[in-house]
Amino acid sequence: QLQASGGGLVQAGGSLRLSCGYSGRATFSNYNMGWFRAAPGKEREFVAAISWGGSNRYYADSVKGRFTISRDNAQNTVSLQMNSLKPEDTAVYSCGADSGSITALDPSKYNYWGQGTLVTVSS
Repeated sequence: QLQASGGGLVQAGGSLRLSCGYSGRATFSNYNMGWFRAAPGKEREFVAAISWGGSNRYYADSVKGRFTISRDNAQNTVSLQMNSLKPEDTAVYSCGADSGSITALDPSKYNYWGQGTLVTVSS
């Protein structure tokens, strides 16, 4: 139901834009959406989340000021604009959908996950 795309190889300081498309029976705007990442050998960690209507956005401290999450409920997509990328941003990035009433930052609260997309930042 969720399909992430947009990953790739980029030099430090560069930018990438990830997209996640939703296809399911439920209305996309029923879900809060989040981006998480898992670096090699590390657990999945929170990156950014956006409430169902787009009015509330949350970021991990490590990406604040560099990444921007947005959504288009008409197109059933959520995006992550990543600027000023650093080698430590290298990870598999996944999008998740959360049907809770409060936007969750904990991946265990998310109901659905898309396959990840690999982002590699070279120094």
